[in-house]
Amino acid sequence: MTATTKAWLQIHLCVVLWGFTAILGKLISLQSLPLVLWRMGIVTLVLLMLPRVRSALKKMSARLIAVYAGIGILVCLHWLTFYGAIKLANASVAVTCIATVPVFLAVLEPVLAGRRFQKTELLLGLMVLPGIVLVVGGTPTTMNSGILMGLISALFVAFFAALNKRYVLKADPLTVTAIEMAAGAALLLILGALYNTVDWMPAINGIINNTEDIFAVPQGQDLLWLLILAFACTLLPFALSLYALRHLSAYASALAINLEPLYAITLAALLLGEQQEVSAGFYLGAALIMAVVLIYPWWMRRQSYQGADLD
Repeated sequence: MTATTKAWLQIHLCVVLWGFTAILGKLISLQSLPLVLWRMGIVTLVLLMLPRVRSALKKMSARLIAVYAGIGILVCLHWLTFYGAIKLANASVAVTCIATVPVFLAVLEPVLAGRRFQKTELLLGLMVLPGIVLVVGGTPTTMNSGILMGLISALFVAFFAALNKRYVLKADPLTVTAIEMAAGAALLLILGALYNTVDWMPAINGIINNTEDIFAVPQGQDLLWLLILAFACTLLPFALSLYALRHLSAYASALAINLEPLYAITLAALLLGEQQEVSAGFYLGAALIMAVVLIYPWWMRRQSYQGADLD
């Protein structure tokens, strides 16, 4: 087996594992805030145990740490709303909403990453809108709040993806991950403490409620699923993806990662029976969104080749 073939298998395994995050979010009974708090907290503790990470942190400037901490808060808000969308709708709906990220990136990335605005990207992004309409029409009205939260989650993805692209090469990836996870966990600890002590803090359906003890240690199956989420769906695929990217182009890896919603929807149908909760219109809309997601990297690569020929 060649190194490239092995890398392809590794990146697809990563995508499958990431696809399970939505399934686990549905299986875990915790609301979104304590779920994300435990996920980020476990990953932070594991990474801080690595001498390589601790050494890199000591050498990093305070400004860069602050930048990564800010990105980590955006990651935290993405996960809060993503798992909130799962609780309010289902896993299939949540991952379909995340596939709308190119719409937001078409507008945000030129501003945040400092590159030229591309009309083609915005056009491809707008092509997603009919798919969203079909998705909304293909789900029960009780899931509309979940769809809205899923779209908000996609917006947060676009923000931190654009910022990560600008700053990710300035430090060791594992160290960056540790800072981002720690910042998100710290934010949730503060929010949880406020919620437990301040009377006016409202309950938000899908994210936090009035009956759940935010800081209670998960028990039974919830603890098992959380550990699988932290290790098998966060740390393991992250490490594998870093190795695979040594032998794959950015385009090839992006194309594989764009398949994550397809894996997640398939897994949700097989493991959770979610195909019974939505109509054929949902899957038609999801197919349209996936088509645009897969067309996007192909089209941008074609444009870059044409630009190179003109030079």
